[in-house]
Amino acid sequence: MNRTAPWPHPKAFILDRDGTLISHVPYLHDPDKIVLLPGVRDGLLQAVSAGVKLFLHTNQSGVGRGYFTLEAVHACNRRLVELLDIGPAPFARICIASEAPDQSSRHRKPSPVFAEEVTREFGFRREELWYLGDRGSDLKTAHAAGTNGAGIATGLDDLTAELAEAGLAGAYPIFSRFDLAVKHILGTS
Repeated sequence: MNRTAPWPHPKAFILDRDGTLISHVPYLHDPDKIVLLPGVRDGLLQAVSAGVKLFLHTNQSGVGRGYFTLEAVHACNRRLVELLDIGPAPFARICIASEAPDQSSRHRKPSPVFAEEVTREFGFRREELWYLGDRGSDLKTAHAAGTNGAGIATGLDDLTAELAEAGLAGAYPIFSRFDLAVKHILGTS
């Protein structure tokens, strides 16, 4: 592999789920509605081949709002793993922030707590971690945690505008597909 990236080789990707890996479905709780986004499986295979550990960090406020159960979230995650077809346990850890936005939460993005836990538990340096997501909250988490980040503009929101509103205009690269972000991060694009 010919590597050209000007940053340390990534050791971990902390991934958002809805709108990043799978199509965004408001308050997703039905595993049959999960559809992988284009380039996701290929991008994850590239990352795993390069030795990158994968983590999943997802806000699921529908649980806290009483719309569905935590078991429904687990069922959706199991379906995601089946569709990815890259092994029975592709994620080293999964963090589900199930609280509603107005409820107290340690892990709800943009909280940096999950990234801090990952760095301590796995011995990574912050500059070896990358947050990848489709929302401003994902990249605000990267900013709060002091990690790298990349946006995946899948069309739900105007990610560029969200970042500008948060004072992070130009701070993170934005890509139209997950696999393009992975190639850029790995320095293989």
